[in-house]
Amino acid sequence: MKKLGVSALGVSGKTVLVRVDFNVPMAEGRVADDRRIRETTPTLRMILERGGRLVLASHLGRPKGKQDPRYSLAPCREPLAWMLGREVTMSPDCVGAETKRLAGQIAPGGVLLLENLRFHAEEEANDAGFAASLASLADLYVNDAFGSAHRAHASVEAVCRKFQTPAAGLLMEREIEYLSRLLEAPARPYVAVLGGAKVSDKIELLDSLLARVDSILIGGAMAYTFLKARGVETGSSLVEADKLDLARAIEEQARSRSVRILLPVDHVEAAGVNEAPGSLTPGEAITPGHAGFDIGPRTSTAFAGVLAGARTILWNGPLGMFETRGFATGTRRVAQAIAAATGNGALSVVGGGDSAAAVKAFHLESAMSHISTGGGASLEFLSGRRLPGVVALADAR
Repeated sequence: MKKLGVSALGVSGKTVLVRVDFNVPMAEGRVADDRRIRETTPTLRMILERGGRLVLASHLGRPKGKQDPRYSLAPCREPLAWMLGREVTMSPDCVGAETKRLAGQIAPGGVLLLENLRFHAEEEANDAGFAASLASLADLYVNDAFGSAHRAHASVEAVCRKFQTPAAGLLMEREIEYLSRLLEAPARPYVAVLGGAKVSDKIELLDSLLARVDSILIGGAMAYTFLKARGVETGSSLVEADKLDLARAIEEQARSRSVRILLPVDHVEAAGVNEAPGSLTPGEAITPGHAGFDIGPRTSTAFAGVLAGARTILWNGPLGMFETRGFATGTRRVAQAIAAATGNGALSVVGGGDSAAAVKAFHLESAMSHISTGGGASLEFLSGRRLPGVVALADAR
């Protein structure tokens, strides 16, 4: 999937509307994690260094189409200015006469940050008029917000129809490149590591993976639905009771395709999350009245053994409640195994969200081939869906 990239645009003397993903966590009115801002700065620097002017558009949270100071993008201005090494002007809105005036007054090398797009209901409605208002602020359009590419929203999809050459930013290009490599003839053995809470969240992904991978390693709470479907005692662990037949069907499909599914053979269990560090189970069964909160050492060793021989690895979802110190060991050991495999030449892609947070917590970010910035977008891309924000971009010449 080759899309026109920002490097192919003639940006000198032009104003470029860049759809960024500044949907960052906030704490006490400040940015708590600036990773998404950092990830898009290479695109912004390239445009500025080539003589362009910037108008930046993003959403933050779910303000439901109304002005709400809790969801203002104003706290993003300071870290962005520091990263770019220049002043960033904040617009009081993302459309309207004042925003149009500010956009028209941007000096060469200047940066204007628009207020939250979702303060207007027209954004999520993919309204053509709202898209036209955004487009009127600039000469060119670049989308560097992969995390929003699965949304057919005005600043992502409709706005592209207002420009002749809607292009992908450097981050968007990198996301498409690495995720496409998992879909198009990946090097084998190809191993997927899946965790998180629910099987239902990953049905389409599992369907797609079963046609491509050699092994699937399942941990986290979703493993207990599979174990329950096998008749294993799961205690009070989180189980999707209405998905037991689905879990059996997935395992049967895997067998028919010669795909190995590995489930935990031991666990760290406890009566509750506040009972960390819990205790090890002797086998795959959970003690009645207890729940599993992490994979055990025999499981992490088995998973690491499979990962050591992998040439392509996808990781989506933690293997336990890694945020709690006593339940982090299994996820950490698997992350370390993926990092080691990457160091030995494997391609590793971390599918965003909690997995990315785990990699950061274990200081292994630089040891992975690629960490996606799009949780839902990554899942949909890898499930084989066409993302509106990607499809709408111009094809590479």
